[in-house]
Parts: sequence; structure tokens; C-alpha cells
Amino acid sequence: MDEMEEELKCPVCGSFYREPIILPCSHNICLACARNILVQTPDAESPQSSRASGSGVSDYDYLDLDKMSLYSEADSGYGSYGGFVSAPTTPCQKSPNGVRVFPPTVPQPPPQQHLLPQPGSLPPIPRNSCITCPQCHRSLILDDRGLRGFPKNRVLEGVVDRYQQSKAAALKCQLCEKSPKEATVMCEQCDVFYCDPCRLRCHPPRGPLAKHRLVPPAQGRISRRASPRKISTCTEHELENLSMYCVQCKTPVCYQCLEEGKHGTHEVKALGAMWKLHKGQLSQALNGLSDRATEAKEFLVQLRNMVQHIQENGVEFEACLVAQCDALIDALNRRKAQLLARVNKEHEHKLKVVRDQISHCTVKLRQTTGLMEYCLEVIKENDPSGFLQISDALIRRVHMTEGQWGKGTLTPRMTSDFDLTLDSGPLLQTIHQLDFVQMKVPAAPMLQLEECCTQNNSATLSWKQPPLSTIAVDGYILELDDGTGGPFREVYVGTETICTVDGLHFNSTYKSRVKAFNASGVGQYSKTLIMQTSEVAWFTFDPASAHPDIILSNDNLTVTCNSYDDRVVLSNSAFSRGVHYWEMTIDRYDNHPDPAFGIARADVLKDVMLGKDDKAWAMTDGGISKGSTIGVLLDFSRGIVIFLINDEQQGPVAFEGLEGVYYPAISINRNVQVTLHTGLPIPDFYTPGEADPTGSVC
Repeated sequence: MDEMEEELKCPVCGSFYREPIILPCSHNICLACARNILVQTPDAESPQSSRASGSGVSDYDYLDLDKMSLYSEADSGYGSYGGFVSAPTTPCQKSPNGVRVFPPTVPQPPPQQHLLPQPGSLPPIPRNSCITCPQCHRSLILDDRGLRGFPKNRVLEGVVDRYQQSKAAALKCQLCEKSPKEATVMCEQCDVFYCDPCRLRCHPPRGPLAKHRLVPPAQGRISRRASPRKISTCTEHELENLSMYCVQCKTPVCYQCLEEGKHGTHEVKALGAMWKLHKGQLSQALNGLSDRATEAKEFLVQLRNMVQHIQENGVEFEACLVAQCDALIDALNRRKAQLLARVNKEHEHKLKVVRDQISHCTVKLRQTTGLMEYCLEVIKENDPSGFLQISDALIRRVHMTEGQWGKGTLTPRMTSDFDLTLDSGPLLQTIHQLDFVQMKVPAAPMLQLEECCTQNNSATLSWKQPPLSTIAVDGYILELDDGTGGPFREVYVGTETICTVDGLHFNSTYKSRVKAFNASGVGQYSKTLIMQTSEVAWFTFDPASAHPDIILSNDNLTVTCNSYDDRVVLSNSAFSRGVHYWEMTIDRYDNHPDPAFGIARADVLKDVMLGKDDKAWAMTDGGISKGSTIGVLLDFSRGIVIFLINDEQQGPVAFEGLEGVYYPAISINRNVQVTLHTGLPIPDFYTPGEADPTGSVC
């Protein structure tokens, strides 16, 4: 019952209703709160005085529109009003539950007298008082009865009492402004629970309040339960009990209202009967609301499960993402180690080459220096003959040693720079482009039944993705069966969400379904839609298949020719199974026209009489004249063709053993004109075979 608590609180004070009254807009308010939000229209600014003085429109002119009886037949027509103009220095008050109310303009009584005194001690309602509903803001100027003109909501008062009695918590003080303290006493006369500070401040034991009886809170609750239920009385005749119900005004009335009041001519019913009727209506309305509430609870359970699944999937997805990034980091670290190994190898190679060159140059320099020192010592000798004995050899050695320091000897064999440049650009670009890709297949499409239809032997289907689906779709695949319960076959693949399939079998039931696909794969099928094609074939002559000499008119139903030679024209529909019947009427028949009527394949010769090749089966001129009607009956269940002239069959069977796809056809010349009639039922004399259900295919 905790959810009901907000329904039991006054929109002005935010506490449980106390002596609630019903406003004409059907909202409720405490009687004391109603007195607090009254606004008085000053006599000097009343609509009447303003108009009488000839002054401009006052702030209260609009109130005159609402000045009417509380129980007039126009009680439901109060104009909406957003608020009254009050003195600029008087700010608007605000109730505890956030509803804005209007400040009273009547003088406030002393503090000890405005806290729930005796009803008889309430000050009278000022003249020209107006009240505005704090919920819907509809306004009303009170009549002479004041707030007594509003009916008391005894039912709501009883529900509040029962709800408060059902609460097992300790009774709280009703006058504490912020955090209510535990009540210590209850005044039986004021019917209010007080804590000690509020009792001393608001209910002192002196004056008229000294005679009030204060009892413990528990005893006060018991006395409240034991108090007899008040009987509702008429607001206009306070001594009369409500006993009837006015159907027109939708309000309970008393016997005196029917005798003297405005309800005398209205339809009335017994109060008990209407009570039971409205209880039943409320119960029925509650059933529907209960279903919605049940659905809402199930929906909330679904949402809560979604929250849990989102949390679980989020943790799992984060773990997967971390694992994938860690794998990338591990791969990068391995590649880093490989690249560092190459750098170290190049480093060691450079050092070895340079060190070898240093060693070689050091040895060679030491040898050169020794030779130079030896030659200098030889030059110091004063023995000419001895010098000449070795000088040639020394000169050769010096030149040979100098030649060993030739080109390239004093050039470094290796540079100090590393000729390695890491190409990290593509990898950095790839890292910057690293993002989530759609790896889920699309959801099953939804067929839009209001846009799906069949016409003749064509079917139009429309579909869309589910409203909450965010998965990308690259295209759709539409599938139909063969009209006899056979396997499905693809009839459309593309990005469109509507498709018309032509050339289906007549009088056949097709099953259709559609699925979506993207780069990740193919999604689930939609629900299967069953569609019925036309029971009979409607078709016309086909200008595209006609010989150039053929002339068509009447929406391609009437045909003639501008040549003396025979020319062939086919229909725009072909048949491969079922039983079909159509007729052709001779409109003009001159000078031996020799028309031929029958069926043909698509590749029949168009410049010879129908039936002259092996691609057509036809009946030629056989006693027909202007006005004659030729009928053609094609039965694929038996594989036969029957011709009729003026509803009389021409022989038993014209052709047998027919299989494949055939078009209705005719060959004519300029001496004849024929009109085609389709969509006809099978003649009564003929009983179709049972080999195959009827239909047609293009």
C-alpha cells in the first residue's frame, strides 16, 4: 500500500487529507488548505465596479466568466487559469510537494487560533472570494455558501483513516514543521496529535483550550477507529441525506433537490443501484489498468534483466578488449625485440670492421715508423761505400712502403651512422584507425503488413528493420515458395525494403519471408507471410510481343491489323498449370478474314497464321461471324484445350498432352477486329481434373 500514499496527500500541505472536499474539477483538497488559498477580489477592483466606473480592463475581469453556481449544468466548463494577480510585495507560497498556491488576502488569525480550532470558530468566507485548484489551475468564484458548497469526500477520508491505522509505526506529531517528533498526546476535540513542544506552543492549557481532553496517542487512535462513520448530507439541504443520483449532473442529490431544486426535471436513479453500477464500471476499468500494470511490471523486470546483462556483457567486453590490446602490445614487444637484435648485430659489425682497420693500420704504422728511424740512422753514417751498398735497397723499401699507404688505406671502411630507419608510419596510422567493427549479423526484418498486398498475379511485400536495431544492413534477401508448399527460392536480393513480384500463379497461396545480411553474415528470417493471388486470371494483349502490324486499343483489350496478311499477338500473362477460361468477341468480320484463336509459346512465329508452326495450337475460322463469341478453355491438370463458339463446345477435345508455358494468342488480318474478355469463371458444364491446384505462372 506504500505506492498509494501519494494519492492520499493534499497537494497544498503535503500531508494526509483532513476533511477533504471535492472541487468541480474532481480534484481534492483539505478544507483548511482551501481556506488558506482563497483569494479575495477587492470590491474596488471587481468586474462590476470596473465596468461601472468606465475604467480600463482590470486584473479580475476574467473572473466574471467563472462566476456561476457550483452545481450548475456548466460546472465542467471552468476556464483554465494560470494564477491570480496578487500584490507585488506578497510572494506566492509553495506547498511541500512543489505545487504553487496563492497567498490569502484575508487577515491571518492569531497563531493560537488558526491551528485547527473548532469549526464554529472559523472566520467567515470573505465576499468575492475565489479559489484555484492547485493541480489543474482551474479557478472559480465562490457563491454565498462558500466552501460549504463543495461536497466532502467521505470515501477519501475513510481510505486515509484506514491507511493511517494500518501503519504500525509510532504516531508522529502533526504540527512539527520539519522532522515530525513522536506524539505524546492527542486532543479529542481538535483530533490532532501533539508532541510536547507543539502542545505547549499551540495547545496551551488555558482559555477555551483548557476544557479540551488530552489522551495518550494509542488511546486517541482507538477512539478514531471507534468513531462512527459520518453520513453524507446534501450541500444545498444540509438536513437531508443523499438518496438519489442525478444522471445528467452526475452527482448524488437528496429528495428535496428533486422537489424544489434544479434536478426536478433531470433523470435520476437510485443511489444504491448507481453505486453498484459505478463500482462495476470502475472494476472493469481497473481490469484493463491491471493488465497494463502487469505488463509494466514485466517490462520493468525485462529492463532490470537488461541492466544485469549489460553489466555482465560490459565486464566481459572490457576483458576481451583488454586481452586484445594486451595481445597487440605483446606482438609489438616481440617485434621490438627483433628490431633491437638487428640493431645490435649492425652495431657489432660496425665495431668489428673499425677495430680490424685500427689494428691493421697500427701494425703498418709501426713498421713504417721503424723503417723511417732506420733510414735516418743510415743517413748519419759517414762510410760512402757502405751506404751505397744498402741505399738502393732502402730506397726501394721506402717507395714500396709509401705505395702501401696508397688510396683507400687511410679511408674508413665503415661509417659511424646506422643506415636503418624504422618505418612506423603505417603502424601508427593503423593504431589511430583501430576501432570497433560490426561483427553481428542483422536482426530479423519486420514485415509491414499494412503495405503488403496482392493484385492479380503480382505480390508486393514491404519490410523494415526492428526499431531498436542498430546493426548495419548491407541488403535483403526475399524468398517465396512455388505456391504449392514447395521449397523457398530467392526472388530478390538488394538494398530496397519493398519489392513487387510479378508472374505468380493465379489462385495460389504463397509463403514469403525475408532476411537481412551484412559483412558478418546473414541474419534470421522474418515471420512467414501467406499471400493469396487472384482466383481468376485478368490479362490483356501484350504490345511488346505483337507484330508491328498489330493495332491495339481499349486498354489493349481490342485488337485489329493493318495488313492483309495474318499477324500474331500474345497476352501479357502465361499459364503453366491450373484451369483457365477466356473469351473473344468478334467486333468486325469482313471478306474472309480467317482469324485463328488458341495458345502459343513465347517464340511462336508472328507473321504466319497461328497454328502453322509447332509453337501454337489454335482453332481457325469455323462458322463464326460478326458478334460471335469464341471461348478457350485450357486445363493443365488434363493437358487439354477445348474451344467454344457462343457457349457451345466445338468437339470433345481440340488438343491433348499439353505441357510447359503457354500464352493466350490470336492471329488476324485487317478484315477482323476482336475484343478480349478475361477474369471469367470456368463454364458450368466442365469439371476440372484433380491433378493439380489451379494457378498460373509467367
